[in-house]
Amino acid sequence: MSLAAKRRVRIRLYGTNPADVDQVAREIVDLAKKMGVQVRGPIPLPTRRLMVTVRRAPSGQGYHTYDHWELRISKRLIDVEASERVLRRLMTIRVPDTVKIELQLV
Repeated sequence: MSLAAKRRVRIRLYGTNPADVDQVAREIVDLAKKMGVQVRGPIPLPTRRLMVTVRRAPSGQGYHTYDHWELRISKRLIDVEASERVLRRLMTIRVPDTVKIELQLV
């Protein structure tokens, strides 16, 4: 078995819309299975919650009322066997603006 056959590509997907992240993950897994390469995932990673608390009335008069804003970032991890054919086909997948992708050779 050659060195290239043992290499894997670790794909990290993250975005603010979990439906878009799951849809892109499904497309990647379907593509890898159709091409006949080994695939692991999608593995859901913990959702990151960014909280911002702001004061409604900055003047300091009246009741102390606050607004709470939250941004959730969903993450998925997929491991795919590295082959040039699969990587070229991965680059053709349409990705929404809300989803970011990181590729790493492992």
